[in-house]
Amino acid sequence: MGRGLGAAPVSPRLASLGAAALALLVAAALPSPAAGAGLNATAVLSAFPNFADFARLLASTPVASELAGRSSLTLLAVPNANLPQSPSAFVAGADIADVLRYHVLLEYLSPSDLARLPPSGKLVTTLFQTTGRAPSDFGAVNLTVGPNSTVVVRSPAPSPGSSATVLGAVTAVPYNLSVLAVGGLIVPSGFDLAASESRPPPPVNITRVLTDARGFYVAASMLQASGVASEFEADERGAGITVFVPTDDAFAGLPATDRLQSLPAERKAVVLRFHVLHSYYPLGSLESIVNPVQPTLATEHTEAGHFTLNITRVNGSIAIDTGIVQASITRTVFDQNPVAVFAVSKVLLPKEMFSRGDSGSTAMVPPSVAMAPGDAGTEQTPQTRLSSPPDLHGEDSESSAALATAKGTSWWCVGLMYLHLLLSLV
Repeated sequence: MGRGLGAAPVSPRLASLGAAALALLVAAALPSPAAGAGLNATAVLSAFPNFADFARLLASTPVASELAGRSSLTLLAVPNANLPQSPSAFVAGADIADVLRYHVLLEYLSPSDLARLPPSGKLVTTLFQTTGRAPSDFGAVNLTVGPNSTVVVRSPAPSPGSSATVLGAVTAVPYNLSVLAVGGLIVPSGFDLAASESRPPPPVNITRVLTDARGFYVAASMLQASGVASEFEADERGAGITVFVPTDDAFAGLPATDRLQSLPAERKAVVLRFHVLHSYYPLGSLESIVNPVQPTLATEHTEAGHFTLNITRVNGSIAIDTGIVQASITRTVFDQNPVAVFAVSKVLLPKEMFSRGDSGSTAMVPPSVAMAPGDAGTEQTPQTRLSSPPDLHGEDSESSAALATAKGTSWWCVGLMYLHLLLSLV
C-alpha cells in the first residue's frame, strides 16, 4: 500500500537549535538597546565609589546628557581625593561644564592605545572643541609619554592652563566608552585662574588618598593614629612633599623582629617622617635626581646627615636605599603639584633605628638614652650615715674564703714574732 508524501519528522533537539538560531538572526537585525539609549556615563561611574564626586559633578551639568547622544568616547575621570573641595571656585570665571567637556575625548582610547603613542604625542579633540568657544585648536588635548612610560594630558597651547597624569584604566564599555583616571582637573588654556591661584589651595588629605587608593590600610591607619598627617599637610606649602607609602603586602612581609606597631608613638612617628621628602618630585624628577642622597622630614627633627634616603635609577625603575633596606617604586598613587605619593615595595626602615644581622634580617635598635633616670650624674654624694659593708655571698663565697685565710695567716705571723722576742730575752 503506497505511503503519502509528507514532511519528514524533526527531532526536538534540532527544533530547539533552529529556534535559537532564528532568535539570534532577529536580534542581529534589530538595533541594540545600548546604541538606542546612548551612553550613561554616570551609571558607569556609579560602580566605582572612588569617583562618586566626579560622577555627581558630571550629573549636575548638561554634559551627562550630551554624552548620551554620542559613542566611541574616552572619559578622563578624577578620583575623589584629587578633586578640589569646590571645583567651581577652582575654575573661577569659567564654566565648570566646559572644564568637564575638556575631559571628554572624542575618540575611544584603550590602555593599549596609550602604550602605542608616538614620541611626539597625539592630539585628540575634546567635547569642549565642539562648543565653538575654544580658540583655534585649544579645545584639544595633547597626550604625551613621560618618563617611566607615564602618559601626561595637557593643552597644546604654548602656555597650557594645566596638565594631569593618567593614573590608569578604570573601566570600559568596549569601543563605546573608555574611562581613564587622571591625577586632577585639566583646565583649558585661556581660562582665568588668577582668582584661584591667589588663594592657597586646600591641603591634600594624604590619609584619604591612601584610603581611596586601596591596598594601603596599614599605612593609612598608622598615619591617622600618629598625628603626623597634620605635619604633612603643613609641609605641602612651599616646596611641597613627596611621600613613599609601603603597601599592605610590604607591611605583611616585615620580619617578626621589626614590629612597628609595638614601637612607642614618638619612634613610630619618626619612621613615618622617614618616608617623606620635603620637596615635590614627580616621577620624572625622581628618575633624573641630581643628588641621590635626600634628607627626609625625620632629618629635620634630628640633624643633617641622619635619616636620609639614597634614590637612584636601577634597571629602569627607581630604587630607594635606606642603608639596610632596598625598595622600589611600584606605581604612582597621587601626583598633583605640590604633592606626589608613590607606592613602594618595602617598608623603609632607617638604619639609625634598625640594624641588619649577618643573615640579612633586621632588628630594632634600642633608643639612645642621653642619661638614664638612675644615672643623673657622675658625682658621688656623701653618705648621711655609716653603712655596714655588704655581705659576700653567692658567687663571692670563694673570695670571702680567701680573705679569711689571709687574715688567719697574718695573725699567725704576729704570734711567731712575739714568741721569738720572748726567747731572745731569756
